[in-house]
Amino acid sequence: MPTRKSTLPDEATLTECQRLQQEEFEVLESIYPEYVSSQLNDGTLKLEVPVELERNRKLTITCNAPHDPSTSSPMTENLVVSTLPPLLVYLALPHTYPLHKPPQLLSIRATHLWLPNIERLSKLLTDMWQAGDGVLYAWIEYLRTGEFLQPLDLSNGSNSIITIEHSNPPSLAPLLAGYDKLSQSSQFARNAYPCSDFWGMCIEEGDVGRVGCPDPDCVKEKREANEEEVARIVSDAEVQRWRWLREKRDLERDPRIIHCPVEVCQAAVKPPANEDPESGWARFRQCPKCMFSFCAFCRRTWHGPISPCVMAHSEKVVMEYLAAEEDSEDRWVIEQRYGKKNIVQLVLRYQEEVANKEWLDKSTTGCPGCSCHVEKTMGCNHASALLFLVVADRC
Repeated sequence: MPTRKSTLPDEATLTECQRLQQEEFEVLESIYPEYVSSQLNDGTLKLEVPVELERNRKLTITCNAPHDPSTSSPMTENLVVSTLPPLLVYLALPHTYPLHKPPQLLSIRATHLWLPNIERLSKLLTDMWQAGDGVLYAWIEYLRTGEFLQPLDLSNGSNSIITIEHSNPPSLAPLLAGYDKLSQSSQFARNAYPCSDFWGMCIEEGDVGRVGCPDPDCVKEKREANEEEVARIVSDAEVQRWRWLREKRDLERDPRIIHCPVEVCQAAVKPPANEDPESGWARFRQCPKCMFSFCAFCRRTWHGPISPCVMAHSEKVVMEYLAAEEDSEDRWVIEQRYGKKNIVQLVLRYQEEVANKEWLDKSTTGCPGCSCHVEKTMGCNHASALLFLVVADRC
C-alpha cells in the first residue's frame, strides 16, 4: 500500500525560516527603529509607519455620505500637507515565512481613520510577497512613501491631488493639518544643521546669546563663542553684525553707561576704567566718538571735580532717586551709574537747599530792590537792605 508523502516542513526548513525572520527583524530595527513598536517574540509584529510624501501635496477631502439636495453644496475640505498620519500594521509571521508563506496581516488601521479601502490595501501588500524573499522592508517603504495612494485610486500620480472620501470632512481636515504641522516640527528637531546656518540665523535675528558651542557642558556654563570662533564659521558681514550686537547688548546691560549729550553724536560712553567713587572725577565722562568732555550729572561741559553742578540739572537725578523705593532696583541703577557717594552728597545738598528755601520763605522778607533776604530780629518794622532802601518788614 503506497504511503502518503508528508507536507509538513522539515526541521531544517523551520530553522532556516527562523534565522531569516530574525535577520529581517534586526535589519528593520536598525533602519526604522521608530517604526517597529514590538518585539518578535511570538511571531507577531507591530509596525507604525507614517506616510511621508516627497513634497507638499494638495489634499481634498470629500463627503461620502448621501447629500441632501435641500441643503447647501456637499462638504469639501482642501489643504496642503507633506505627511499623513501613520498606518498601524499588526501582522504575524508564519513558521515557514519567508520561504513558503507570506506574512499574515491581522489588521491595518489608519490613525484618525483617514484611509478608506483598508481591505484593498491588505490585498496589495499580500500580493507583493514572493516565495523565498522577505517583504517587510518593501512593505514599509511602500507605505512610507505613499506609493499605495495611486493603486487605491486616491491619486493619479506623484504630483496630482490626493482625494479622500470621509463621512465628516470638517472634522478630519484639522486633524490632518495638525499632524502635518507637528510632524514638520519633529523632523526639524531630529535633523542636524551646520553651525553656519544656525549661527547666521541667530545673528540675523539679533539673538547673539545663542551663538555658542552646543555641547551640553558649554550650554550649562552659558559659554558664548568668541570672535575667532565666529569668524571661522560665518561671513565677514555677519561677524561685523555679531560684534555690533555684542557691544550693543553689553552697553544696554551696564547701568553706568551714559549717552553723549551732543545731539548729532549720542554715542555710548563708559565710565573711566579706574573710577574712584570717592572723587569728583567719578562724574567725568569723555565721548570716544566726538571727544566731548562732560559731567555725568548735569550733562554740561566738564566743570571740574570740585565745582558743583547747577542745581537745576542735578535736581532731576535727585528727584528720580528719591522717588524710587529704598533698596529697589531703580535706586541701585542710579547708584551704579553715578556712584553711591555722589548721589548721597547730591541728596544732602538738595535737602539742605530745600530746607534753606523753606526757612527763607517763612522767616525773611525779600528786598524789592536787590532781592536780598532781610530778617527782623528786633526794633520797628523798618529795615535797610544792601542798597540802603527803606522797606517795611510787614509789607
